[in-house]
Amino acid sequence: MMTAKEYVESLRKLNTRVYMFGEKIDNWVDHPMIRPSINCVAMTYALAQDPQYEELMTATSSLTGHKINRFTHLHQSSEDLVKKVKMQRLLGQKTASCFQRCVGMDAFNAVFSTTFEIDEKYGTHYHDNFKKFLTFVQDEDLTVDGAMTDPKGDRSKAPHDQADPDMYVHVVERRSDGIVVCGAKCHQTGSVNSHWHIFMPTISMGEADRDWAVSFACPTDAEGMYMVYGRQSCDTRKLEDGCIDVGNSKFGGQEALVVLDHVFIPNEYIFLNGEYDFAGMMVERFAGYHRQSYGGCKVGVGDVVIGAAALAAEYNGVEKASAVKDKLIEMTHLNETLYSCGIACSCEGCPTKAGNYQIDLLLANVCKQNVTRFPYEIVRLAEDIAGGLMVTMPSEKDFSSETVVGRNGETIGDICNKFFAAREGVSTEDRQRIMRFLENMCLGAAAVGYRTESLHGAGSPQAQRIMIARQGDIQGKKQLAKKIAGIQSK
Repeated sequence: MMTAKEYVESLRKLNTRVYMFGEKIDNWVDHPMIRPSINCVAMTYALAQDPQYEELMTATSSLTGHKINRFTHLHQSSEDLVKKVKMQRLLGQKTASCFQRCVGMDAFNAVFSTTFEIDEKYGTHYHDNFKKFLTFVQDEDLTVDGAMTDPKGDRSKAPHDQADPDMYVHVVERRSDGIVVCGAKCHQTGSVNSHWHIFMPTISMGEADRDWAVSFACPTDAEGMYMVYGRQSCDTRKLEDGCIDVGNSKFGGQEALVVLDHVFIPNEYIFLNGEYDFAGMMVERFAGYHRQSYGGCKVGVGDVVIGAAALAAEYNGVEKASAVKDKLIEMTHLNETLYSCGIACSCEGCPTKAGNYQIDLLLANVCKQNVTRFPYEIVRLAEDIAGGLMVTMPSEKDFSSETVVGRNGETIGDICNKFFAAREGVSTEDRQRIMRFLENMCLGAAAVGYRTESLHGAGSPQAQRIMIARQGDIQGKKQLAKKIAGIQSK
């Protein structure tokens, strides 16, 4: 397994094409807006090397028998699924941000079981292709991005009906040695920081969409593939001197638009190629695993938000107020409810035909439905506790400014430190730091990976409601009521 340092150095060897603010970024590994997200991924490597976290962060490969990072593992039991959620909570606590390897892990498990069933029906070799690819990923301890979300264009139309066929990733040429693909994937978490990508369909498809029913692996620096980095709120603060105004200066999330411009994919990296009737299965299985993930990662970040709010109350001198205590209790209740759902859908998991374990899909969708709501309330309560200073405080430079403004020679720095002083025994700087940290978590760049991503990540709220309707077995529940009520009619 790689160390954190080895992971960072491995990125330097890639020829990944990254664009930001209309320009190509040559040294993107050390770019101040990108590096915090790399630090997050590096933490997944660092903790795997720590004996204290070995049980959660590592596993034994079902393919090779070797010790591997759990982020490259195929779940072999409900216990594995539970450990996944606990690992994600741990990393959320350590980074207070998105650590980006979850999408790849969830793609591994969805593609593994789906390719098995495609081969079973059509006699293809996708499952063998995938096992060889995943063995390579495990042996090299690679970070792989799971790419599912297409731009979609006119969402009232199927892929084949779009005015521009590139609105969904599709095959433009089939050759004896592979395929050529075009299109793009949006909102791709950790794409720039990944060694490889797994591309998957984003919706169920019909026969006319055969060319769009495609899944494959591709190195991040493949010819014809490039990325446009996504903006985040307050992101240019990372370009300023100092670190306090950033809030969380060490860690951060990352999203990008990933473009495929006639990229060649060799046969051995193809996992779906025209078998449109399996596109929906791959989507639902990936979505299920990824909705389970939110019961871990968002809970870990929530732990940090709750802790920051409690510190803000302490620094403000109101930690003993009953109203503040009650808000912290409510935040904890909501956060642990999310965790409970993540654990529940894991405990109710079952084996797939391929042999790896799948979560309970209904409970995974219930988990994610809660995640679309509870973090918003947790953030609202955190803002309530922190007070308005969280969004009105002068800049870090003002607190250190030596510009004289007072009649007795006071500087702007003196004035800011005087009037924004915390309770006795707490430095103004510490209060300043916790307020900026909360601003970052609730409204800034970190909010992209906590609050807003809680709503749209792994599918927007309606996507979960559709799956809950499908899996809720209303007819079965009606029969339960009929039997007890003594109703004989069908």
